[in-house]
Amino acid sequence: MDTREWALLAFTILGQTAAGLMIVLMIVRAYLARAGGDLADRLTNRPLFLVVPLMALALLASLFHLGSPLNIARAVPNIGYSWLSREVVIAVAFVIFAALYTYLQWRKVGSESLRTAIGWITALLALAYIYAMGMVYMIATQPAWNTLATPVTFIVGSLLIGSLGMAAALVMGHAGLKKTETPIVNNVLQGLAISAIVLLGIEFVVLPLYLAYLATQGGAALQSLNMMIGLYGFVFFLRLLTLFVGAGVLAAYLYRNAAVADKEQTLATLAYSAFALALIGEAMGRFIFYATHYRIGL
Repeated sequence: MDTREWALLAFTILGQTAAGLMIVLMIVRAYLARAGGDLADRLTNRPLFLVVPLMALALLASLFHLGSPLNIARAVPNIGYSWLSREVVIAVAFVIFAALYTYLQWRKVGSESLRTAIGWITALLALAYIYAMGMVYMIATQPAWNTLATPVTFIVGSLLIGSLGMAAALVMGHAGLKKTETPIVNNVLQGLAISAIVLLGIEFVVLPLYLAYLATQGGAALQSLNMMIGLYGFVFFLRLLTLFVGAGVLAAYLYRNAAVADKEQTLATLAYSAFALALIGEAMGRFIFYATHYRIGL
């Protein structure tokens, strides 16, 4: 891959991490809020403070691809018919609302219902951003990209990283929990573990269907398939193994240990390892995505 595609890899993975974390955070926050008190604030504010910096790094990485900040502004007039323009506009809106929500939560400005409403708007913008990001690659001249698998894997990958990232954030706050709060948080950890396993299952269903589709298309699509399982076959296999261990095996152990008392250190090791492996696996998948595309036509 050339430098511009490495920049896109960083942009998409960082952006997906920020967006996925924001979506999952709001879902977890809604569940924890039912317990009353400040539990939701104590456990979700820490990961919330990561969303804007992650998106700032993602947008910075995008400049290495776009070449100039002015190119971002030039994209706005094309929003009516260009997914790239929509991606840019939604990404900026997402950053603005994420910064606003973070500030309101940090300083406790406004009512709880107002802050919650802004939080959900931010989460919806995050989802729209991921979808637009995937739709950018639905290009007729790129047969390996121009399939339903592209937006599906972008969304699923984001939620997978977000789920395990949120699990890692929750175990960081385990030490400060009251005895009555620990079972509630462990229930959330179990839910996040199940979510990760389900999302991994979706990826593992979509992938063989995608490969089978490429095999039937011939031409450029078949060229991309041959690179995936040939030139980049080792990376392809390693990516599957990494995802399976992180979002499958370790997530299953996370679910099991969250039901046992006094397993804080074990939970931390499992959550951190699962998140790291899932993130690495998605990054390898994105590398393959960019490295194996094959253009047709001009």
